[in-house]
Amino acid sequence: MRTISLNDIDDITIGHAQDTEAGTGCTVILCEQGATAGIDVRGGAPGTRESDLLNPVNLVDTIHAVVLAGGSAFGLDAASGVMQYLEERGVGFDVQVARVPIVCGAVLFDLAVGNPRIRPDRQMGYQACCNAARRDVVAEGNVGAGTGATVGKLLGMGRAMKGGFGCHALQVGALQVGALVAVNCLGDVIDPASGTRLAGLLQDDLTTLADSEAQMTQSYAEQKNLFAGNTTIGTIVTNARLTKAQASKIASMAHNGYARTMRPAHTMFDGDTIYTLATGQVEADVSVLGLLAARVMERAVVSAINKAGPLFGLKCAADLQSKENG
Repeated sequence: MRTISLNDIDDITIGHAQDTEAGTGCTVILCEQGATAGIDVRGGAPGTRESDLLNPVNLVDTIHAVVLAGGSAFGLDAASGVMQYLEERGVGFDVQVARVPIVCGAVLFDLAVGNPRIRPDRQMGYQACCNAARRDVVAEGNVGAGTGATVGKLLGMGRAMKGGFGCHALQVGALQVGALVAVNCLGDVIDPASGTRLAGLLQDDLTTLADSEAQMTQSYAEQKNLFAGNTTIGTIVTNARLTKAQASKIASMAHNGYARTMRPAHTMFDGDTIYTLATGQVEADVSVLGLLAARVMERAVVSAINKAGPLFGLKCAADLQSKENG
């Protein structure tokens, strides 16, 4: 088993576009040759596009892109730019009079930072596709869908920290599997390898971390409106050969990576969603692929937090680490 770049996975390209001043962005995963796809939604407040067609009983077998975006439901507009980009290249489902690119998407809530009037749109989605065509090393941190991402928002943005975008990929023999994720959770982020709490709800002193789960437990009877900016969205990409049902099972198992790293995960105020894209070159056991998907997602979440930088006055994990080391 060895670590690889996400761009090493055949037929997959990834691009970001963002407006750092506005605090939002989008990430596009292109599979112009078509990929079998699945989805698993665990959070109670999701925002998705074209998710119903991934049901195994429905017609379309392959999709051509996944868009992960900020901007809440407004950010779904970025998919229009992705459709334009793909249509210009003759990519899409053949309906005789045209080719219709099949573009799925999910959004997170980042309107509480930056400028809430600026969101990912058609132009930003198109630009992300142009950036994907360059096949650069996939950037992490305050980029793409992770630009305005935050974590630890239980007690409001004044005690929150910066989230971000992360990725990780592995190869075992001929099998390749990778994860990319924009981490924007209500709760805290833990590195399961060490048990270290990396980021999340800050104490009153704003220099040490509290415990979101303990705080929630203590106030169990309070009915709060916590819709202040949550949802973690990600995608598993693999060169395995899968059916739509199997792809959804891989997405389901990949949520174990969320559960290992985010505490709590899958709340009613998070729209936690994972897609799977499978390009179909390699036979693989679904259970093995699922455990690898959970592992790479786990590492992608940790990477997102470790690569994030401070923004809009929000501290990042590196700020707390430097304080401890100092």
